[in-house]
Amino acid sequence: MRIALMVIRKLYLVPYMFFKLWLAGKRYEGDYMPGFLAAKKISTHGIQAGNITIEVHGVENIPKEDGFIFYPNHQGLFDVLTFFYSCPKPFAFVIKKEAQNIILLKQTIAATGSLPMDREDIRQSMQVINQVAKEVASGRNYIIFAEGHRSREGNKLLDFKGGSFKAAQKAKCPIVPCALINSFVPFDENSIRPITVKLIYLKPMYYEEYRDMKSSDIAVEVKRRIEEAIEQYE
Repeated sequence: MRIALMVIRKLYLVPYMFFKLWLAGKRYEGDYMPGFLAAKKISTHGIQAGNITIEVHGVENIPKEDGFIFYPNHQGLFDVLTFFYSCPKPFAFVIKKEAQNIILLKQTIAATGSLPMDREDIRQSMQVINQVAKEVASGRNYIIFAEGHRSREGNKLLDFKGGSFKAAQKAKCPIVPCALINSFVPFDENSIRPITVKLIYLKPMYYEEYRDMKSSDIAVEVKRRIEEAIEQYE
């Protein structure tokens, strides 16, 4: 119902915004700012039309210099919209390959230079991790959902996978834990009631802090920080 509400309220803009996003994916190869701005505009209009309030905390914790990775908990497809809406810096994201052909998401992947990952193919997964590390080291920003799958237990987290943090280790980049609260509600609840989704950008872990840690230990620590933030802001 909420997706229908978003489309109906912004129906006059849908063809134009879709075309801008598609064009960004076709025309600006290697320049992802147009795609990021198009996705940001679409997310903002959709959120406003969907009776959704985004409450954002800790934007000041986003590193000033590009070349970092956001590691949020994963609650569903609405998660990325929350980041497009609130983040002032362009980013790409890693997404499961099963979602890469969903309408609008497919165009967003192309426009932002994001990467689909086949979680059943270890070799392809490592290629994606290596590609992310290479791009982050050169100054791009990424979102990686370290749980691998979305949690289906509301604001309760799944275990974070250590392999997800190898991209950060290879790039020696800042890790920015992010806590999402109630991001599952907009697309899971069959309702159009007003709701509030919260996103908390936590203080980064710089390479000096985690350089001697195993990837599995980093995963445990990032999860712990996010759980603490959810408990504080929920």
